[in-house]
Amino acid sequence: MVFAPDRPRGPRFRQEDTGGMTEHVVFTRRIAKVVKGGRRLRFNALVVVGDGEGQVGVGLGKALVIPDAVRKGNAIARRDMVTIPLKGGTIPQAVTLKKGATIVIIKPAREGTGVIAAGAMRAMLELGGVKDVVGKSLGSRNPINIVHATLEALRSLRDPEKERAIRLAGVAGNTGNAPATRNPSAPAPSRPGGA
Repeated sequence: MVFAPDRPRGPRFRQEDTGGMTEHVVFTRRIAKVVKGGRRLRFNALVVVGDGEGQVGVGLGKALVIPDAVRKGNAIARRDMVTIPLKGGTIPQAVTLKKGATIVIIKPAREGTGVIAAGAMRAMLELGGVKDVVGKSLGSRNPINIVHATLEALRSLRDPEKERAIRLAGVAGNTGNAPATRNPSAPAPSRPGGA
């Protein structure tokens, strides 16, 4: 496969000025509400925001005009950012998540694989800084469902080093999570209902 030398490689999203965040508008749609005097038009915009270093967020903005909807979606996405625990250029473990009618499968990949995913999932993974990953969505193809399922899947990822440290700390010093034992000489607790 031959690539054009003048074509820029990498994520194809526009750069936002504030805070080094990159935003991508996944889709916009027109909503018509029928009222007595005719139709009232509004717009929705689904926006994905990321810093390319493990932070990604999603927002659905609604307004009377598209630029305002995009701005609101951007603000919502920045409020609810998810940190992806990157391991090299990929994710630490495979994850499968079902949200609504959408099933999302995201698997780590070897270096050089690239981002193998489509549409909204691809935008989220690239903006989150994941370089090598394989993603698949099953069920509902609604971009809103796919984006929210992908966000929940990324939120459920755990950093192996932190998990190992937590487990070792729990084994080394009892953290108080052991079940309480009853003193045999103490009276038995009474049960409600007189039994």
